[in-house]
Amino acid sequence: MPEFASVLAINFAVLMGCMLTLWLISIVLKDVSFIDSFWAAGFVIVAAVTYAITPGGDAGRRLLLLAITAIWGVRLAGYLLWRWRKEGADKRYVALLSKAKGNVHVHSLTKVFLLQGVLLWVVSLPVQLGQIPATPAGVGVIGWAGAALCAIGIFFESVGDWQMARFKGDPANAGKVMDKGLWRYTRHPNYFGDACVWWGLYLIAAETMLGLFALPGPVVITFLLLTWSGAGLLERRLKRSRPEYEDYIRRTSGFIPMPPRQPRPANEA
Repeated sequence: MPEFASVLAINFAVLMGCMLTLWLISIVLKDVSFIDSFWAAGFVIVAAVTYAITPGGDAGRRLLLLAITAIWGVRLAGYLLWRWRKEGADKRYVALLSKAKGNVHVHSLTKVFLLQGVLLWVVSLPVQLGQIPATPAGVGVIGWAGAALCAIGIFFESVGDWQMARFKGDPANAGKVMDKGLWRYTRHPNYFGDACVWWGLYLIAAETMLGLFALPGPVVITFLLLTWSGAGLLERRLKRSRPEYEDYIRRTSGFIPMPPRQPRPANEA
């Protein structure tokens, strides 16, 4: 079996084993919301397993991919675990499972755990294929540009999460729209940061011929963040629950940070 196929197969098996174990835990806890924390931690596991089973190759590239993934994943996993412990069950999962037809545990296994396991495996392609021995040796200009993009992404995601946590922690802000700090320039600094990290990891991997084929990873995570489970889903909910959110949308960039738009005069509306 080619080395890349072996690596992909082993990581897939590891992820499926983790997901089955977490599913059993969710039955005991009667809550699946902690899967969000593992979503981040799972990438660290994949990066570490790949690093362990692929000796040889360029040590600098492998270590860079592992280190960035670990810094990003550990921080995000810890934050999401803290948020789950503080806020309780995620309303998205409660709504999803409340609509389940048939056995709710089978539904949670297929629609939450196994599905996220497959998506995690696809998104993590840059940290899998990028660590397999390939030429050229050494991280080049494109790779370091990718590392810089990752740093920008980690900054936006971590600072955005911190600013939102502080905002929500103040009772005076209940029902209000967060439009301060990074949230003044983009409605989703955390999602923008997440996308930057994975496009950056792809650039690091793409310096090798095999790493070029990791493109589905950043494409899938960007699609998820913009439409399916990220910004699109969140904004539909906020439009219903916060009347001020429509005004926030009109003046604030949806994803890429931009200066706030000035409101138009009433006679131009």
